[in-house]
Amino acid sequence: MNKKDKNRINVVYSTNPDYKYESEDAGSEETPPNNQQQLKIYLDRMGGGKLVSRIEGFIGTSDDLEALGKKLKQKCGVGGSIKNNSILIQGDHRDRLLDLLQKDNYKVKKAGG
Repeated sequence: MNKKDKNRINVVYSTNPDYKYESEDAGSEETPPNNQQQLKIYLDRMGGGKLVSRIEGFIGTSDDLEALGKKLKQKCGVGGSIKNNSILIQGDHRDRLLDLLQKDNYKVKKAGG
C-alpha cells in the first residue's frame, strides 16, 4: 500500500471506475479570524491526580493549532501537547489561559466543573 492509498477513507472497494476517493485532508480549511473562534477551557485530572488545562473548539488548520499551542505553553512556562484537535497544558492555568486568549481576541470561556 503506497502513501496515497493510506489517506483514503470510508471505501473498501468500488466497482465504479470514475469513483473519486475522499481523503482525510479534504476537511482542512482556512483558519477563521480569532474573533470568530469559540474556545472552551476545561480542567481535567489525568492519571496520578495530575491536573491538565484543556482548550477545545479551535477551528482551522493543524499548523495554526500547533502554533497557538506552542505560544500558550511558552506564556505559561509549562509543557503540554496537542491531541485530537485540543490543546493540553500541564497544570491548572485556566485563568492565565483565559486572559491570554482574550488578549488575542478569541471568544473564550471556562467550561466544566
